[in-house]
Amino acid sequence: MDAFLLGASEVLSFSTLIMMFFGAIAGIIAAAIPGFTVTMAIVLTLPLTFALPPLQGVSVMLSVYVGGYTGGLISAALLGIPGTPSALATTFDAYPMARKGEPGRALSLGVWASFFGTLISTVVLIVAAPPLAVFAVRLGPWEYFSLIVFALTIVASLVGHSLQRGLISALIGLAIAAIGTDPMMGRPRFDMGIDALRAGLPFLVVLIGIYAISQLASEVEDTKSLKTGEKLVKGEISFNNLAVMREVLMRPVNLIRSSLIGVAIGALPGAGGSISNLIAYDQAKRASKTPEEFGKGTPEGVIASEAGNSATAGGGLIPMISLGIPGSAVDAILLAALMVHGISIGPRLIMDNPDLVYGMFIAMAVSSLMMLLVCVVSMRAFLRVAEVPKWVIVPTVLVCCIVGTFALNNRVSDLSLLVAIGIFGYAMKALDYPLAPLVLAVILGPIAETNLRRALMTQNDWTLFLTRPVSLIFLVAALLSIAWAVRGFMKNRPETTNSKDQT
Repeated sequence: MDAFLLGASEVLSFSTLIMMFFGAIAGIIAAAIPGFTVTMAIVLTLPLTFALPPLQGVSVMLSVYVGGYTGGLISAALLGIPGTPSALATTFDAYPMARKGEPGRALSLGVWASFFGTLISTVVLIVAAPPLAVFAVRLGPWEYFSLIVFALTIVASLVGHSLQRGLISALIGLAIAAIGTDPMMGRPRFDMGIDALRAGLPFLVVLIGIYAISQLASEVEDTKSLKTGEKLVKGEISFNNLAVMREVLMRPVNLIRSSLIGVAIGALPGAGGSISNLIAYDQAKRASKTPEEFGKGTPEGVIASEAGNSATAGGGLIPMISLGIPGSAVDAILLAALMVHGISIGPRLIMDNPDLVYGMFIAMAVSSLMMLLVCVVSMRAFLRVAEVPKWVIVPTVLVCCIVGTFALNNRVSDLSLLVAIGIFGYAMKALDYPLAPLVLAVILGPIAETNLRRALMTQNDWTLFLTRPVSLIFLVAALLSIAWAVRGFMKNRPETTNSKDQT
């Protein structure tokens, strides 16, 4: 109890709260700009915390962390461009909702879902950190590969009206993921002798090119709206935060299920919000009585995506605190901050520094409150983006995309890749090929390949994927997922055929 009170007193001090408030602002702004990731914001924050006490410094970094998971919502809802990979599924319903004249509702739904998702993940972190961390660390490459196979079946939910085009899009994504250096052997492959491709296509360059550049090209194509000063998103900026909060709480099953998915995925080292938001969205769609509304602006989709990706923050701390194993790049930076202060990491962290651990638990909850406060206070300022004419917002976003892309690796060649990928994404969009399966495959392809080859190098026995219980569960879930998707397409096929015959 003394350790808890000691940690609480330090986190809840006025100076710490002020710094956490500005940390939340920094995280939200960084994530809202395409190309500027939460990891970048955390890296820039790290040197500033060296002069602070350990708990105070980690608390500031956690506020940046939590704010960053929510910040991607802003550009996803108002521009249709995911600010971070973890906001990918948010674009599916938040942007259509904003385009239908409800930008305020779209943002508020995402903010409240993120808030409750972070709180739920914090509760799980406090209660279940040791057992969940032990379970997560016991998973081998067989289980990780099967998990990714299950995640890849989500493609069936993202293909839109054409299963064939969706699968082609996913295969293109897997082909893009194979370009570069072999992750296990270190040999270049499919680089065509081009130096810029030797390291592979950076994922964020692909994400910005496919979504941002193609979207901006579509907006520029409509020259009439540019000349007349038409807004990117139409509708009132008025909204009722309390009404939206009640709307989120009226869907407790979706909120809790999505948050628990985020915690579970976050606890797996190497996984993260880019996977959890898609799985949470997919499960919400499968459980919905009106799955046909997903992708058209349903609140269920926004809540699932944002609760799932924000809960990943708490999930990622589970293996970090209990075992000293970072769940993501951001968690690795948090570990580095603790090591700089001479704090032992691993299983003894809780025993040797209980006040620090309890303080981190409290800091997570306070960070979610800071994020909510910043978003509620700044909501109208965010929504002013919807009132800016297209001829202003399009070049501004383009500049942000270019700067963000260059900032990733400080390479001019990345800008050439951005243009090429953007043109390719625009062509796919014009030909009515879905973009989400491609991006999902680019995310998951390298993880699947690495774990498959690691499993076979450890033991060259394919049957282990079926004889290891957790791996088998994921593979069975993947088969059921495919069967459910095929059944849905077969069910809708006669209706489509009949409508064409009547025409």
